[in-house]
Amino acid sequence: MIHIFTQKESTRLKYIIKYIFNDILGADFNFINNRAEFESSKFPKINYSKERIEGCIEIVPSDLLFEKSILQKKIQVGEWETLKVFFETSQEADIPFDIFAASFYLLSRYEEYLPFSADQHGRFEANQSLAGKNGFLYDPIVDQWICKLSKLLKEKFPKFETCTREFKYIPTIDVDNAYAYLYKGTVRTIGATMRDLFKLDFNENVKRFHTLKGEKDPFDTYGYLDSLHKQYGVEPLWFFLVGNYNTYDKNLPLDNESFQDLIKEISDKAEVGIHPSYESNKNFEQLKREFDYLSGISKKPITRSRQHFLKLLFNETYQNLIKLGIKEDYTLGYGSDVGFRAGTCTPFNFYDLYNEKETDLKIFPFQIMDVTLNEYLKLNVEEAIEKIRCIIQKVKEVNGTFISLWHNESLSDHGHWKGWEPVYEKMLEIIFEE
Repeated sequence: MIHIFTQKESTRLKYIIKYIFNDILGADFNFINNRAEFESSKFPKINYSKERIEGCIEIVPSDLLFEKSILQKKIQVGEWETLKVFFETSQEADIPFDIFAASFYLLSRYEEYLPFSADQHGRFEANQSLAGKNGFLYDPIVDQWICKLSKLLKEKFPKFETCTREFKYIPTIDVDNAYAYLYKGTVRTIGATMRDLFKLDFNENVKRFHTLKGEKDPFDTYGYLDSLHKQYGVEPLWFFLVGNYNTYDKNLPLDNESFQDLIKEISDKAEVGIHPSYESNKNFEQLKREFDYLSGISKKPITRSRQHFLKLLFNETYQNLIKLGIKEDYTLGYGSDVGFRAGTCTPFNFYDLYNEKETDLKIFPFQIMDVTLNEYLKLNVEEAIEKIRCIIQKVKEVNGTFISLWHNESLSDHGHWKGWEPVYEKMLEIIFEE
């Protein structure tokens, strides 16, 4: 048990304290508003006020956790024992910045509620973020801060105990395009053939012809993925795109029996979630139709999701998922860069800033996506593996949860994925190396 002195409480403060002490440190906490009671307590203590109190860890609060509005903040980033920090308050305190407010700012994605310049898909990009601009995007900074807080508590209160958590790995696979050539239908197949002829891409049409004549489809990497996951003893989550065909949603026709069989086969042996289509992002009725379709095919409750193209608007997307009954979302991460979008590698409950409340929707932030490495950062295979290694090491140092986002097609050794097939297995080797 840890006692926290504060002159006032708030929903924001309760949320971030619960996350830090319950979710990460595995410790109980209690707020105390009476100074005399706090000073007489024999428990480990944190003074979260502007008063000076001896015999405790002192953290001077900023205003953020006691506000009820979303305000533009002028943030200066400094350093504390080699770590980047912001909301600095007092160099005389044990912790010279408001660690609770800074953690809340990152977890709530406060900056994404403010006006920003969106990319072509309406997304908030990594280079606009506080972390991206100030050089801590590649650090699970919140977890790192909390490790230092825990260390300070143990130094001042030797009997203070925390739960020792272990590094975890969650592999996730998105199926945006189940097959490269098969089951597309006559119109799409003829259209693709004519397009490749126009581009003088004869090799593509040769591959298409051989596949349609019976060779294995390049994107049919499901057996290979299954064998890899069994070899390393991991259980993947699969996210299926089941939206209608359009510019950015290009999976198979929903009435195709082979596509339905694939969903059934995978859902029989693994957990399946919905990959809401590009077009459903602002259309709840369409989202509901896709949800009902996938539920009907898989014959299992659908409680997990990841947005196609990582389209995420904090004033709409999560509210729609909650309305749908989704319990876990795996969208939070950047397409344009790797790293820690919320500053953490620990799953957390979504805090709805518009309604000022914690929700039951659990957010699982991912750190690495195959498309980011290849298409956005334009790394070669060796550079990609090194980038993966660095991120995994950061997660292991704080015993966090590493989540990778891969696609079935990126193991195809086909097209712009030529030569990339070994990257996924190498990532698994790095994860499980001693």
